[in-house]
Amino acid sequence: MATARLDMKLDLEVKQKAEKASALLGMRSLTEYVVQLMDENASKVIAQHESITLSDDIFDRFMHACETAKQPNKALREALTFTRKQEIK
Repeated sequence: MATARLDMKLDLEVKQKAEKASALLGMRSLTEYVVQLMDENASKVIAQHESITLSDDIFDRFMHACETAKQPNKALREALTFTRKQEIK
């Protein structure tokens, strides 16, 4: 069920291509097509910006550093402050 509205203007050629793509995919409407694209892309962008992928070697070095650290140094304390301000989990 729709709970928000998005109005936009776009080039006629872009709209026609999107309508054709929507029809070729068997979608009921251009809106359905646009919503699906936005949802998929937004999820991808968010995942890319909210996760970090490390090689096994780098991860192992990171874990070793965490496990052998006695007290957090200044850089680590600053990183913690930054992640809390950015609401990174």
